[in-house]
Amino acid sequence: MALALIMSSFVSASRIGGAAQQYVLAAHRIDPVLAPTVMFGRSPAKGAEGQVTAPPVFRRMLADIEADAVFGYVDLVITGHFSLAAQVEIAAEALERIRAASERRPVVIVDPIMGDAPGGLYVPPEVAVAVADRLVPLADWITPNAWELGHLSGCEVNDAASAVAAARKLGRPALVTSVPAREGEIGLLFCDADVALLFAHQKLPQAPNGTGDLVAASFGAGLVEGLAPLAAAERAARAVAEAVQAAKAWRTLDLPLVAIAERLVRPTAEVRMEHL
Repeated sequence: MALALIMSSFVSASRIGGAAQQYVLAAHRIDPVLAPTVMFGRSPAKGAEGQVTAPPVFRRMLADIEADAVFGYVDLVITGHFSLAAQVEIAAEALERIRAASERRPVVIVDPIMGDAPGGLYVPPEVAVAVADRLVPLADWITPNAWELGHLSGCEVNDAASAVAAARKLGRPALVTSVPAREGEIGLLFCDADVALLFAHQKLPQAPNGTGDLVAASFGAGLVEGLAPLAAAERAARAVAEAVQAAKAWRTLDLPLVAIAERLVRPTAEVRMEHL
């Protein structure tokens, strides 16, 4: 049995954040455990106001998960949204304990949720600093969007080539979302020390939120299943294209993650691949 710990947001009615990642991981037969950093009824993009998990509560929640010996069996950790810098520190300490407790080194994916173009940061600046200083160095893989990659690296990212340069400067294996590709396309960039490959698919005028959350969960599931990182990235790219196409066909602004669960595991959506 595979087990994943998610430290991110919980949103009841919208398929975003850690709650959405639970559905993706379950489709891959990976048991998810979610420690929510903030709770919303619906997406904050729709104006919802959430309840932040107070740091003592967040710490106690993780301690209870640890007390059930879960830390020793974790195969995958995904970190996402944090509302407070103190939460980031608690998450980093938990990551260190998980690695110490586990005989099998878990995969750690850090989605450095900080902001996006054109608005920039949408978390407090101290949260962005804490994520960069404490979580990114602990990651096996990071999954920033193009703006976040630029913020982390200090480089301007406006196309696939500049995204590769920024990821290489940062020095962390990365799967970068929302990378500009050809006209009418959006891309997912795989970049490690040796390979840079862009997976591009159609860009919709209004795409559902949560595609970055889907990428992190799908990619992490692939790594747990034993796929090579590049193969896991390709499947994640196809899964995102699959979900976006389904949302368009059904005229919904939420990703239909449950309805197309089998298609997320075995996606057939077309993507264009470009070596860089």
